[in-house]
Amino acid sequence: MSILNVEGLSHGFGDRAIFNNVSFRLLKGEHIGLIGANGEGKSTFMNIITGKLQPDEGKIAWSKRVRVGYLDQHAVLNKGMTIRDVLKSAFQYLFDMEQELNDMYAKMGEVSPEELEQLLEEVGMIQDTLTNQDFYMIDAKIEETARGLGLTDIGLDRDVHDLSGGQRTKTLLAKLLLEKPDILLLDEPTNYLDEQHINWLKRYLQEYENAFILISHDIPFLNSVINLIYHMENQELTRYVGDYDNFLQVYEMKKQQLEAAYKRQQQEIAELKDFVARNKASVATRNMAMSRQKKLDKMEVIELAKERPKPQFHFKEARASSKLIFETTDLVIGYDSPLSKPLNLRMERGQKLALVGANGIGKTTLLRSILGEIPALSGSVELGDYLHIGYFEQEVKEANYHTCIEEVWKDFPSFNEFEVRAALARCGLTTKHIESKVAVLSGGEKAKVRLCKLINRETNLLVLDEPTNHLDVDAKEELKRALKAYKGSILLISHEPEFYRDVVTDIWNCESWTTKLF
Repeated sequence: MSILNVEGLSHGFGDRAIFNNVSFRLLKGEHIGLIGANGEGKSTFMNIITGKLQPDEGKIAWSKRVRVGYLDQHAVLNKGMTIRDVLKSAFQYLFDMEQELNDMYAKMGEVSPEELEQLLEEVGMIQDTLTNQDFYMIDAKIEETARGLGLTDIGLDRDVHDLSGGQRTKTLLAKLLLEKPDILLLDEPTNYLDEQHINWLKRYLQEYENAFILISHDIPFLNSVINLIYHMENQELTRYVGDYDNFLQVYEMKKQQLEAAYKRQQQEIAELKDFVARNKASVATRNMAMSRQKKLDKMEVIELAKERPKPQFHFKEARASSKLIFETTDLVIGYDSPLSKPLNLRMERGQKLALVGANGIGKTTLLRSILGEIPALSGSVELGDYLHIGYFEQEVKEANYHTCIEEVWKDFPSFNEFEVRAALARCGLTTKHIESKVAVLSGGEKAKVRLCKLINRETNLLVLDEPTNHLDVDAKEELKRALKAYKGSILLISHEPEFYRDVVTDIWNCESWTTKLF
C-alpha cells in the first residue's frame, strides 16, 4: 500500500535547479536510505514532502490519516519545559483522550439512563484505546527511550532552554520515536549520538514495523537498517533495491556502461559528420549524405552527467612546535559543577589523539578549557611553545549572511578573488555554492566552508570537534586521508571509529575520568 506519492517534482533556488521532474513512491514498511553528495537536495526533499517548502512544480499526495514524524532540528522548545515534559508531549493525543474520559465520568451523575448507556459505550471504547496504546506504561516507555539515547545522563528534569545543540537533537529524536508515527523522516539522526546510542538506535530501526526515510552519511549505520536506496544526483532521484554496498556496485556498473555507450556514440557521430562533410557537395553521393544527416538529426544524444568536484584537503603546516603540546595539573573542568576528576594529562608533538566517550561527559569542555576559551574550576593547563592552532568547532550557532567568498576573504584579506574561489573549489564547492550566502547552504556545504578556512591557515596543532558531522562520503574519505598525511599534532573528538581508527596514534576514553556517568 502506497503511503506517499510524489509526481513531477521540480524545484530550485534562484537559478540553481535542485530537482527536475522527480517521481517517488513510498510503500508501507519500506526502510529507505536517501543518499547523495552534500547540496544535492536531500533535506530540501524532506522539507517539500512535509509541506515546509512549496515545490515549483509537482504533486505530493499522502494517504489519508497517515501520521508523519519528522526530526526537525529547528523545532522550538519553550523555556520552562523539561526534557520529561517534551517527551510526554509525544503522547498528547492520549492525554487528551484521558481528559475526555474524565469529563465523561464527571457527567455520568447528571444524565438520563439512555445517555448514560451511550456514555458507557464511549468510555469503553476510549478505555480500550488507552490500554492498547500502553497509556498506563507511558513513564516506563519514556524512561526506556531516554536511557537508550543517553538523556537520563543529562537529567530528565533539566530545562530544555539550557541544552546544547546535540542534547536538543537527542530530545527531539526521543520524542519522535515515542510518537511511533506511520512514517519516520530522519535527517542525519546519528550526528550527535555516541557509539552506544547509535547502536541503540540501530536496533530500534531494525525492529521498526513502520516505514522510514533516513538521510545519513554513516555508511555502516545506513547499511544495517535500510532495504532500499534512493540516490539523488544531477536533479534526479533513482531507486536501488538493497543496501548501500549493493547500490555502489550497481551504480558503478551503470556508470561504466553509460560511458562505454557514450564513447561508441561519439565515434559514430564523428564518422557520420565526416561522411556528410565529404559527400554533400557531390551529386553522386548527395542522397547518401542527406540520409546520414537525417540519422544524425534523429539521434538521441547520450549526455554524461557533469562530475561534481571532489574535495581536496591539504593542510598548510607551520614550523614545528615545542615537544610539549599541553600538560594539565589537577585540572577540573566544568561550568557550575565539576565534569571531571582532577586531570593530569600530557600531549607531545606528533601525537594524534582521539577523545571518545558518551555525549555530555565533557569532551568539548576539555578542549575549550585546554585552549583557554573557558576557565577551569581548578588546576592548571600549560601550553607548549610555538603552537599554531587550528580549531574546528562542533557547532556554529549564529546565522551567517556573508557569501562564501566574503566569509573566506575576511579571514584571508591578502588573497585575491581568484585565490578565494580556487580555495573553495578545492573543498568541493561549485561556482553556484561559492556565490551563495553561507546561511542557505546545507550542513555539509557549511562544514566545507569552515574546513576551507582551516586548511589555508598554517597550523601545527589541529583541534577538531566532530568534524565529520554532515560531511558526505567523498569529503569524509578525503579528510581522513589529509589528517593521516598531516605532519602536525591532532586532538580529535569523534564518534566514528571507522573514521578515526586509521588516523590517530592514541585513544583517550573520557568515560574513565568524567563525573557524569551513572
